[in-house]
Amino acid sequence: MPKTQPLVSVIMPSFNSEGTIAESINSVLSQTYTNWEVIVVDDKSTDGTWAILKSLSEQHPNIHIFQNEVNQGAGASRNLAIEKAQGRFIAFLDSDDLWTEDKLSEQIAFMLENEYSLTYTHYSRFNSNEELSVVTAPDYTTYKKLMYSNVIGCLTAVYDTQTLGKRYMPLIRKRQDMGLWLEILKDTPKAYCLPKTLAKYRMDTGMTANKFSVLSYQWRFYRDVVGLSLPRSMLTFSVYAVKGTLKHRSKRKS
Repeated sequence: MPKTQPLVSVIMPSFNSEGTIAESINSVLSQTYTNWEVIVVDDKSTDGTWAILKSLSEQHPNIHIFQNEVNQGAGASRNLAIEKAQGRFIAFLDSDDLWTEDKLSEQIAFMLENEYSLTYTHYSRFNSNEELSVVTAPDYTTYKKLMYSNVIGCLTAVYDTQTLGKRYMPLIRKRQDMGLWLEILKDTPKAYCLPKTLAKYRMDTGMTANKFSVLSYQWRFYRDVVGLSLPRSMLTFSVYAVKGTLKHRSKRKS
């Protein structure tokens, strides 16, 4: 790690997150890595989220808050935050998820020492403050591998604007992160995993989508966002579905 820490911009979209957002931001405030800024874009919340954000930004000058005039979705909110970001490194954290206190210090050192442009880590899943399981990720992924399975947890991802420039998410309601990783992996051969559990993903049982809806959207993602041909979409979708089934069975056994 260089003597002067590069600035990290933490990108956080929010919508009706009054019950969790303070805890999420506190997990950034607790980082052992100190040169960071949090950029929160609120997606026109109707609860007390905005009041909490105003209070936190008044207490901490490196927390910057913005609000959409109308609800636009997490992708548009993240993109506005990326546009406002001043840091060399772009990191992502949603308003209900958490980081361990050494997340940034370990991951930024990992990137600088190895000259990696996009990295990710393992993460745990929890509900009602109870850890459910650890989601481990492969040592690396490529454009082709990621097309079949999105192994990069958004709450763990960091990319380097010094080598990649600013990269933005596609303006879709779902799979924005996968779209961004694929765009980056067109220009850098691999994304690399720091094999440590440095983030915590909050499970919300009220947001579970049915399997048909998930598969239907994934098909449209391949066709409309990635722009695959019909034969290529059919092949890629088939592999995705099989991998998803195997992953689900593995979780049930564990």
